[in-house]
Amino acid sequence: MSMIDLRSDTVTLPTADMLRAMTSAPLGDDVFGEDPTVNRLEETAADRMGKEAALFVASGTMGNLLGLLVNARPGQEVIADADSHVFRNEAAGAAMVGGIQVRQVPTERGVLSPAQLLAALRPTDDDHQPLSAAVFIENTHNWHGGVAWSEQDLQGISEAARSHGLAVHLDGARIFNASAATGADVRAIAQYADTVSFCLSKGLCCPVGSILCGPAGKIRQATRWRKMLGGGMRQAGVLAAAGLVALATMTGRLADDHENARSLAEGLAEMPGIDCDLSRVQTNIVYFRLKKIPAAGFLAACSDDGVLGGEYGSDLVRFVTHHGISPADVRQALVICRKALRG
Repeated sequence: MSMIDLRSDTVTLPTADMLRAMTSAPLGDDVFGEDPTVNRLEETAADRMGKEAALFVASGTMGNLLGLLVNARPGQEVIADADSHVFRNEAAGAAMVGGIQVRQVPTERGVLSPAQLLAALRPTDDDHQPLSAAVFIENTHNWHGGVAWSEQDLQGISEAARSHGLAVHLDGARIFNASAATGADVRAIAQYADTVSFCLSKGLCCPVGSILCGPAGKIRQATRWRKMLGGGMRQAGVLAAAGLVALATMTGRLADDHENARSLAEGLAEMPGIDCDLSRVQTNIVYFRLKKIPAAGFLAACSDDGVLGGEYGSDLVRFVTHHGISPADVRQALVICRKALRG
């Protein structure tokens, strides 16, 4: 049985063009700075984001951790949404590796306001409290349903942070989804952050990798941290080649995933026993709550008939659309969900 896999956009497979590029990429030792394909990917990514330099890293978690390490010191604090990926889903790397505390600020939609940021700032004259060093923003925001920040909100939080001497890191794992949803170019989004990370291995279909972009000095620091963390790869151009294809061919099709997510969400919202907030379905992520049956039972029934999803609580389910999901898959998934609800 062919499975309709809606667990995540990380399950995407490399395209035929990516596989061809990977087999013919010019290679060298990237730890020596000699892999021409990695160098070209980093130059392309930095230019795309409007930054001085970029670094190819193993994962989005590593990209965010490096963003922490170059923007804050041990004993300092970064301010982030309480449901941010950097706090909830990155294995306490900030604390364990960097000695950095994450100040969690609850928000309504994952969008931190200037007023909330200012309220979370630590006083500089109280030795009992850590010093605020940076603010982390997530765009799009996973736990809040793929919500994309407006440019106005980005500008507001950036100005508030910088006016108080805070650095800004943008967890842009799905920044190209944010661009597709808002119409703003990724460079326009990234301008509000000192450093920005984005994933190649989610909706862009690469097998491995993320990119950290920022000022040349901070990227140089990040390169040393990457080596310390075991992330210095050798002939990494085999992987970087897929990233070049992704940036050239995959970003423009993300609107298709958003359209499929909207169709999926609208179909789910019509079903008795499901609560789905359509106002949060702006990109490729759909969260919904089950009113009468547990998420585990619902997903088990869906799996039996060919649909995979993610359980995010006793009654909360996440579906994510991506390159491997067609409109026909969405229609079939809705049929299977209706059956699971009845069962």
